[in-house]
Amino acid sequence: MEVFYAPLYENKEFSKAHEVLKNKKSVYVPATTDSQKIHLSHAFGASFDVRFIITYDDIRANEILEESRMYDKDVVYFKGKDICFYQADICGNQIAQERLRTLRNFRENKKLTVVTTIDALMTPVVPPEVFNENIVSISVRQICELEALRYKLIHMGYEMSDIVETPGQMRIQGGILDVFDLTMDNPVRIEFWGDEVDSIRFFDAQSQRSIEKVKSVTFYPATENVIDENVFRDGLKKITKESKDHEKKLRDAFKTEEAARVKFEREEFDLKVSQFANKVNLDGYIKYFYPAASGFLSLFKDRKTIICIDEPKKVDKKGEESEAEFTDSFKHRVEMGYALPGQLKLLQSYSDVKKQYLSFPTVKLASFDDEPGKDDYAVNFNTVSVPSYNGAITELIKDLERYHREGYRVMVFSASKTRARRIADDITREGIAAFYSDNRERVLNKGEIMTFAGTLKKGFVYRNLKFAMLSDSDIFGRERKKRRGKKYSGLKIFDYNELKVGDFVVHEEYGIGIYRGIEKISQDRITKDYMKVEYAKGDNLYVPATSFDIIGKYSSSEGATPRLNRLSGKEWVATKAKVKEGVEETARELVELYAERQKLKGHIYEKDSLWQKEFEEMFPYEETADQMDAINAVKDDMETGKVMDRLICGDVGFGKTEVAIRAAFKAVMGGKQVVYLVPTTILADQHYNTFKERMKNYPISIELLCRFRSTAQQRATVKRMKEGKVDIVIGTHRLLSKDVEIKNLGLLIIDEEQRFGVGHKEKIKKLRKDVDVLTLSATPIPRTLHMSLTGIRDMSLLEEAPVDRLPIQTFILEYNEEFIREAINREISRGGQVYFVHNIVRDIDLEAEAISKLVPNARVRFAHGQMNEKELEDIMYEFVRGEIDVLISTTIIETGLDIPNVNTIIIDNADRFGLAQLYQLRGRVGRSNRSAYAFLMYQQNKVVSEIAQKRLEAIREFTDLGSGFKISMRDLEIRGAGNLLGYKQSGHMEAVGYELYCKMLNDAIIEAKGEEVIDNYNTRIDLNIDAYMPPEYIINENEKLIMYQRIASINGKVDYDEMVEELTDRFGKVPKQADYLLRLALLKSAAREEYVTLVRGSEGKIRVDLYPKAKVDPDKLVDFIKSYPKIRFINGTTPGFEISYKMCGLPERDEEKLLETAEKFIRDMRVILE
Repeated sequence: MEVFYAPLYENKEFSKAHEVLKNKKSVYVPATTDSQKIHLSHAFGASFDVRFIITYDDIRANEILEESRMYDKDVVYFKGKDICFYQADICGNQIAQERLRTLRNFRENKKLTVVTTIDALMTPVVPPEVFNENIVSISVRQICELEALRYKLIHMGYEMSDIVETPGQMRIQGGILDVFDLTMDNPVRIEFWGDEVDSIRFFDAQSQRSIEKVKSVTFYPATENVIDENVFRDGLKKITKESKDHEKKLRDAFKTEEAARVKFEREEFDLKVSQFANKVNLDGYIKYFYPAASGFLSLFKDRKTIICIDEPKKVDKKGEESEAEFTDSFKHRVEMGYALPGQLKLLQSYSDVKKQYLSFPTVKLASFDDEPGKDDYAVNFNTVSVPSYNGAITELIKDLERYHREGYRVMVFSASKTRARRIADDITREGIAAFYSDNRERVLNKGEIMTFAGTLKKGFVYRNLKFAMLSDSDIFGRERKKRRGKKYSGLKIFDYNELKVGDFVVHEEYGIGIYRGIEKISQDRITKDYMKVEYAKGDNLYVPATSFDIIGKYSSSEGATPRLNRLSGKEWVATKAKVKEGVEETARELVELYAERQKLKGHIYEKDSLWQKEFEEMFPYEETADQMDAINAVKDDMETGKVMDRLICGDVGFGKTEVAIRAAFKAVMGGKQVVYLVPTTILADQHYNTFKERMKNYPISIELLCRFRSTAQQRATVKRMKEGKVDIVIGTHRLLSKDVEIKNLGLLIIDEEQRFGVGHKEKIKKLRKDVDVLTLSATPIPRTLHMSLTGIRDMSLLEEAPVDRLPIQTFILEYNEEFIREAINREISRGGQVYFVHNIVRDIDLEAEAISKLVPNARVRFAHGQMNEKELEDIMYEFVRGEIDVLISTTIIETGLDIPNVNTIIIDNADRFGLAQLYQLRGRVGRSNRSAYAFLMYQQNKVVSEIAQKRLEAIREFTDLGSGFKISMRDLEIRGAGNLLGYKQSGHMEAVGYELYCKMLNDAIIEAKGEEVIDNYNTRIDLNIDAYMPPEYIINENEKLIMYQRIASINGKVDYDEMVEELTDRFGKVPKQADYLLRLALLKSAAREEYVTLVRGSEGKIRVDLYPKAKVDPDKLVDFIKSYPKIRFINGTTPGFEISYKMCGLPERDEEKLLETAEKFIRDMRVILE
């Protein structure tokens, strides 16, 4: 680390200050810049074991965290809890995850850097000895009773689950234990041999496959509030006693309503505890269980620790405000009967926390040159900020020449190694020696200039030390934020969308029925598993395990309820025929349209100009891989001379607009005009402002055409467009008016085309005839559909989420006016705005009135879809401009709007919404670097058991983006498919279900393109063999069903081997019956390739039926029959073979013989095919 700190260590003032700190005194450093404070914190803290950097809010904490990674890659963030919302039934576990990771680091690492906010230090943590008692270490060959371990982990806060995919879950399957520790990146699988640990390995939560073997593992609690049984019992008694005393006190004061509320809250709490035990949120009651629990800093009293305070005055102010807010809030709650008097002691006072941190060596870092405290040692390093060069390289070179001449040591930081190397080369080409290095121990010589890969938000210069640290954002403009995100990979439906008994399913041959579970059926001493499907009129179909691949869950947009088919009826055949006709027409239209557009010759654009490259360099984010693919695809389209017709798909904030901006810039550079068509006035205004901001340094004329412009302004814009004097025009359907003529239109960008009316769509068709078209959609498109349309519809999918945003803190709680008041006041006090979703139009005005009374200082309006378009748009525009504090709205909240200032959403009656709706609604907030809050409320006075425990658990998964997120994505994708293919096709999707529709469309497209369609026939295997999953092998029925579907989809030896490997990994050694099932699936795959429709065998005979259109060579067939012993060829409408084999009389050996004979015959059959 010498490269960062050497100039400071050589400085006498720094050395004196360091000595002061060793004596546990305070050092005061005034006139510091933001990035310099972080540099000094790490420099002063280098000789200490623990470095605390304490700041005043989350935004600043995240900035410090990001920059601190350059000095210490293992820096952790101890995030504050929102204890004002302690009564929520369920909270997302992201905060708990970060806090527990810090606690793990505290226990395991001698050296530690912690970034935190002052309010985080005021909330209590359980005593360290309690935490330490609830840590479990397991190693290979250790003797450990699995049941005892299960009990311990449950006590530590882990929840039993069918499948482990999100932190805090655990599962036992036979002798295998899966656990996802909150402090780990991947879950752990422990395999037991009796009571001995046989192996430990990490596995991937998505694929469930093992990825790395380890010798030992340590599990930490899944909750901060680990409470011993006796302590838990005693604490509950204290809570009950105090609640009864408080109720009596209020009754004696004739406050009957408040007293009744105390009683109700107590009964609710008791009910939750009796039903959910340690799952209940106990944050607000921790002092009843551990009266000695104190703040996080108390854990570090025996460690060599330094405290660095970022902006002491702001930290003081925030600490005092947090204490006052908590005290006021809880006093009010105690008076109203929502809280107990003892809960007022929950928060540690700021004065106590301040005394605590000042007992450690403390560095106070301030931006202004204020007076130091009487006990502070003041030191000023005479620092200035680096000026912003904004791409003016000449000015930069002048300053670097001066630094070099005066003997300054200079470091230039860039986010990537490639860019850092390029900067060094560019500086050297200008005649000043510069070099790139990643050596952190190198000591710079006077006059040297070095570039380094690391994050520095804003550069600064220590004039006394002659040491300058510059960032690439100083040189080129706003800093480039690096994005790292996970892709949603469009998994097959059975990977997560578990079939549950009662779900609708689609059988390709028999139609829509209801799944009634898996049943084991024994016949002639042979046992097999079958899926039971119920049809109309009480008909039942039993589908063998090897045919599960022709059954899929029925899924459609908005969860439509389908009609059941009859097994014996012709309705399904007619439905399929109708849908087939529809998909064939769609496929034909798509293929013809694509071919027609391919014939058209478009404008050929030049390769990127210097201005284009410079313009793209100014983009303030690191592009995602998806974004770059989309941008390059668009440029290729524009440069090849074909008429572009490309769809860009991705959620709001995934970077679609930037793709459009770069395409528009390229079109303008090529001398063409651009039209950007959007469905609403507000969106037009937002995009107009974005384009103006991005292109302000270039001579590009951008206009807005919508009702936000006066008639005269609109007339002038239309005239200038006709004359070719407007480069880019952004507008609503006003752009489709008769008076609008564009002299030299080159690019048409359409945002959310499906939201335009039929008449407008016809006009868009005329406008787009022979110009490049870029269509943007915020609704995701299913990957299966994307694959089908490859080659006939140019599409780019943006699936990589932006990660420079804080996670949305999600709370699920009973409807409570006190919490609503507090949530709204909190958001308004930090200058933000609130969405309140109330989805009942008839009384939305009354709800708005109630909220206005609850929060009199808030500007409250309501909006719903039954308002006329202009009124609704005006309200939304006021909200965008910040003229409304709280918007009470139905679910019409615009999906395309990006309002970074709205960071609290309250959803009334959340239990009535589907997961997809909740996901979309929650996504309306959290679009900035501020903490965002989502409050999902259910109706008051509902008994907890009636809230549907399963729904709460589903929403809990949703809060942590587990499988709930994936299911939501699926619902949205199906909607996206309907948007892409049109209203008529949505009806076809509902008729046969989404999965089968995609399959049929894919076949129709292949046919329309003139390619060979694979014959559609099913292969059935019916051998008298015990082939099933023993109940003790896979205990969970849903998981067993998923495995059956996976096995039925085996397509060749590679799939078979992978399946065996996965089953062994996840469930242990594959039993014989399951092995037979796998071999039958492989046999089915091979038989299908040989045009076989049936393999049936028992009692020494095997029947093999061929598909009538099988491509068999007659000459080879004759030779094959002659060469094969004991075979008979059956000629007829269903041709085939009958093979005889000798049985030995032992059931197990006869089963093996039957399977081996069938496998060999299917292998040998290959010789007869053409």
